[in-house]
Amino acid sequence: MKRGDELEVLIEDYAFGGKGIARVETENGHQIIFVPNTIPGQKVLTRIAKKRRKYAEGKLLKVVAKSPDEVAVPYQPISGAPFINLPVAKQREYKEESTLAQYRKIGGVFNIAELFDTYIASPEDFNYRNKMEYSFSSIRQDLETGEEVDDAFALGFKTRGTWWKVENLDQPDGLFDAEFETKLKEIRNFLQNTGLPAWHPPKKIGFFRHLVVRKSFDVNKLLINLVTSSQGIEGFDIEGFKNFMVDLLGDRLAGLQHTVNDDVADRAKIENGENGLVYGDPVVLEQLLGLHFEISMESFFQTNPKSAERLYTKAIDYAQENFELKGQVLMDLFCGTGTIGQIMADRIEGVKVIGVDIVPEAIEDAKRNAARNGIQNLEFYAADVGKFLLEYPDFENKIHTIMLDPPRAGIAPKTLRKVMRLNAKQIVYISCNPATQARDTKDLEEFGYELKKLTLVDQFPHTSHIEAIGLFIKK
Repeated sequence: MKRGDELEVLIEDYAFGGKGIARVETENGHQIIFVPNTIPGQKVLTRIAKKRRKYAEGKLLKVVAKSPDEVAVPYQPISGAPFINLPVAKQREYKEESTLAQYRKIGGVFNIAELFDTYIASPEDFNYRNKMEYSFSSIRQDLETGEEVDDAFALGFKTRGTWWKVENLDQPDGLFDAEFETKLKEIRNFLQNTGLPAWHPPKKIGFFRHLVVRKSFDVNKLLINLVTSSQGIEGFDIEGFKNFMVDLLGDRLAGLQHTVNDDVADRAKIENGENGLVYGDPVVLEQLLGLHFEISMESFFQTNPKSAERLYTKAIDYAQENFELKGQVLMDLFCGTGTIGQIMADRIEGVKVIGVDIVPEAIEDAKRNAARNGIQNLEFYAADVGKFLLEYPDFENKIHTIMLDPPRAGIAPKTLRKVMRLNAKQIVYISCNPATQARDTKDLEEFGYELKKLTLVDQFPHTSHIEAIGLFIKK
């Protein structure tokens, strides 16, 4: 077996991160192959991408035969939901077993089964996302023939494993708003009829680049951003597009923005270009556990808000389980728009909450939303967490509880050491990547923080992602 070989294999097991496990017989004995986005019981065609002494990593080319566990769903298959045909109960089984194994393997927590508290499922299995980003491309992947079509006009999602071709989304995908996605084909046809081309990723030319949509579940409205280049912009009737969108979506359209982005990087972020409001408002309002949050197109906000309510409720329960927090000082690190800090400040009498995040826009959102909710016992700082703790040594021995919610890459070891030196009585560690939390468990243990409980939260059904809440108490 070598890199580039194509093999037909049977997926026999599931590993953390959505990797199916296949075992093949070679002249040197059994060889394990990890194939991402596959389900036990499937027979798949894979291409070997990496070869190691003990295992190989394959790329999924196609599913030759479905797993007996798979069921039919009325949605268009997309790369972002590889497990949508697998019943949610089965998804839970695979996620729970493979995630707990990370704490044994990486963190050395061999009694994790005893510490495991509960698995919190998403309240909604389908149509739970509040944000979706669609891509344009002049290179289309034909879903029927499997062929690549050039000089096309595609709007949907990129084909798995590629950055240049897009599959048209012709019907709802089961993750985002079904009513909007049913109308996406009409938006595509309207824009195609302008005569302006979709972006050509390899050539870095074209006009239409991205369509980003934010949804408020609370008011059932949509905030939309069309991202284009400036190539041929004088021929684009933005007023005509606005009128079309108002007619198409009616009262559901909260606001329409247009971002002109000539950056060659294939990203839809507003700061990469010039953004203007074409219609309506630049924000929508969302509600979380009784508080209202103003969400702009670029705000960081939980993608599955109904599941986030369960996650935050559990995290706050952990914080209050062993201590009386009335009158204490709490710190919310990597706070984003300060959601959980505001909820704690609102619910727990007399606490003071200090929120820190590196993104200035997120901190501005946090301050504005705190004012909207009438919460005053908060302080927000726009700073790198590690540098902030270095610049404010007076916080040592004065913080009772730390809410820690680092990005997917985890927290840098140096920053974690600074966090631990605050000497808080407890750390409630929320992680969107349990593998990094399992890694950090060792350092926390060495510093005197003992893992007491662990909860898993499924914020993203039909994907491999899972979140974890760990309660660490200072010995």
